[in-house]
Amino acid sequence: MPSLAVIVVTYNHADAIGRPLAALADELRDEDELIVVDNASSDGTPAVVAELAPAATLLEAAANLGFPAACNLGAGAARADLLCFLNPDAVPEPGFRDAIERPALDGSGWTAWQALVASDGGERVSSAGGVLHFSGVAWAGAAGRPRGATVERVGFLSGACLAVGRERFLQLGGFAGDYFLYHEDVDLSLRVLLAGGSIGVCADAVVDHDYDFDKGPAKWRHLERNRWATIVRTYPAPLLLLLAPALVLVELAVLAAAIHGGWWRQKLLAGGDCVRRLPAWARERRRIQQARAISSSRFAGGMVATLDSEFVGAAARSPLVSAPLRAYWRAVRALLALGSS
Repeated sequence: MPSLAVIVVTYNHADAIGRPLAALADELRDEDELIVVDNASSDGTPAVVAELAPAATLLEAAANLGFPAACNLGAGAARADLLCFLNPDAVPEPGFRDAIERPALDGSGWTAWQALVASDGGERVSSAGGVLHFSGVAWAGAAGRPRGATVERVGFLSGACLAVGRERFLQLGGFAGDYFLYHEDVDLSLRVLLAGGSIGVCADAVVDHDYDFDKGPAKWRHLERNRWATIVRTYPAPLLLLLAPALVLVELAVLAAAIHGGWWRQKLLAGGDCVRRLPAWARERRRIQQARAISSSRFAGGMVATLDSEFVGAAARSPLVSAPLRAYWRAVRALLALGSS
């Protein structure tokens, strides 16, 4: 039976951390680990963790490292066979511990997997698996639907509760530490797939996540910068070349959404970030692509052509945009399949 290390990253979560810690106390086994990485909270979060979970390993960063870098720090301190990254406002339901390890034992073959992320006290879905558009735009699948809803195609795993073998996670290089926030789960999922692994959703393991999408203007800058970082780093060259014209079209749609939504300044700042970081991304791309073990066609198999996300607004969902994108994607998939035959 694999041992489990639950890694929780906190940043000013003194009011929220008590519920997941209490739930984990009832779930974890004696050989399991609870590792809390605090990103220099100013509200006394470390003291709350020390009081409520005295047996936990508490790592206090000197500054706010961001979510992915802090996760990597926690993973480096873990000794368990299986890692589970859990958001500090995600509360495991009873039976979570036994369920989250099951894919490692039942022959599912998944390299990494997520729990079913619920909301509204477990009544509705927050994420039943991520949906990934070929442009890199990503959103939570089945969000807001009644519990039990599923997604047809899991494009990536939600970082709200993500499990992966420790050795495999370290082999992959962990999360992209410089993402700071957002899209790091998309990037990791694609690197798992690129290396020949598989991903899935463990619906029996459930966490109730108190999630609020509106996190301020800076969120848009992180989302857009990291979306492009993921495209540059993980997309195989044949896919990237074939997608270039469509990416321009989607970029115009996202810019229109940014202007309409009032976050165009963040979009422009993200563009500047992309230009400055492109040389570093190119170096990372070479390392990542050298480990590619699947065809471009297979890599693209988990992506969709329809932009159903509220992220890009109504412009991208209009027939004038969606119909050409679907047609273009069919042509791209056909060419990729032809190239891999």
